[in-house]
Amino acid sequence: MTTPDTTRAAPTALHPAAARALATTTKSVPQMQGSTPRWLLRMLPWVEVDSGTYRVNRRLTYTVGDGRITCTAAAGEYRLVPAELQEVRALRGLDDDALRQLATAFRQREYQPGETLCEFGNELDAVHVIAHGRVTVDVPDAYGARVRLEVIDAGAHIGAELLAGARPIWEFTATAETACTVLSLPRARFDPLRTEIPGLAGHLAGFREAAGTDRFGQAAIDLSAGHDGEPAIPGTYVDYEPRPREYALSVAQLRLRVHTRVTDLYNEPMDQLEQQLRLSLEALRERQERDLLTHPDYGLLHNVDPSQRVVPATGPPTPADLDRLLARRRKTAFFLAHPLVIAQFGRECTARGIYPHPVEVEGRRVQAWRDIPFLPSDKIPITAARTSTVLAMRIGERDDGVIGLRQTGLPDEYRPGISVRFGGIDDHAVASYLISANHAAAVLVPDALGALTDVQLSL
Repeated sequence: MTTPDTTRAAPTALHPAAARALATTTKSVPQMQGSTPRWLLRMLPWVEVDSGTYRVNRRLTYTVGDGRITCTAAAGEYRLVPAELQEVRALRGLDDDALRQLATAFRQREYQPGETLCEFGNELDAVHVIAHGRVTVDVPDAYGARVRLEVIDAGAHIGAELLAGARPIWEFTATAETACTVLSLPRARFDPLRTEIPGLAGHLAGFREAAGTDRFGQAAIDLSAGHDGEPAIPGTYVDYEPRPREYALSVAQLRLRVHTRVTDLYNEPMDQLEQQLRLSLEALRERQERDLLTHPDYGLLHNVDPSQRVVPATGPPTPADLDRLLARRRKTAFFLAHPLVIAQFGRECTARGIYPHPVEVEGRRVQAWRDIPFLPSDKIPITAARTSTVLAMRIGERDDGVIGLRQTGLPDEYRPGISVRFGGIDDHAVASYLISANHAAAVLVPDALGALTDVQLSL
């Protein structure tokens, strides 16, 4: 029996592992997960702000006599337009100072779907102005079932009888159909104002004593036929915002630290500092876009005017919902939504046998509706309840749209609006660089930006 030879055969050629030690490998530049197309940064027209602050002077036009109370919104805070309180019959003819004091007494409150603003039969305890959302108004019938009277939305008001001291109880129930923002004046807050605001008590007393008025508070007109009488015609007046909105540029910053030994000895075949800067700028630009959408002051999601908010009819985003959103503005440049919302819209279209044609934006084919591109951004939040928002915007100063704000020409500018400043070398031979980006966004007129809110996702 022969014993097998276990002696290892001598290599006859250079082993690949050894060869790689002497070879120059072909390598990629450092890659980064989480980098997105950042469509908002690319699509917004950028306006130069030399002073660091951009003021939006708006002309406000209100219709007197339309029965609706206009509210303004900034950074999620709603305010009543004082002159619009004259839509309440008991306050017509009240002087401007008194209206301003009353307007500031209203307080903002948020209601979730299904929450009750007031209950049939309870004490009439507040005046409510709907700033955003939809509210159903119903009454109980003879058998206790609810009978819907109407659905009211932004600009509508209930409980104004409190001001005249009439109707001590609520004669209906008002329930939030969607998430609602309501400006309320409770009785406990209003009662002291009767004496604190000069002339208010006398004005309200005079209103109660007025005779010869119809149910709308107008002089009664006896009609026999035709166009007899002189009914009041709604008028319009133009005003300017007494406190124009000012946008101060925000700054996003990070400090990059690189050891000088790395940049001295390992700078081939690629520039180590340049690659570090590139990756840092990617992270900074991602933060920029997130701020432009979600910042509590200038973020677009917080600066949609109440009149430009639409809620889906059934929950998911449908073609009809987007049509309603489009109908509220001219020259819509694009929609912006989370990729999951865009996918949900695609399924809703397919379920209805609708197949929108994609459009090309900067050489890329993207989904569209009525030839308006549907651009994705994962910076638009999805809530725990699986709801999100679709933004629609007109852009540019010329079209009174949405604009980006930045200041260029800064010291050590690396890219427009972005500076990289050398911060010195510490005792450990580590060099530091301060990277700064200044930015903000402005909505020039209310109808430049619209939102389809509370969009439901089924995924």
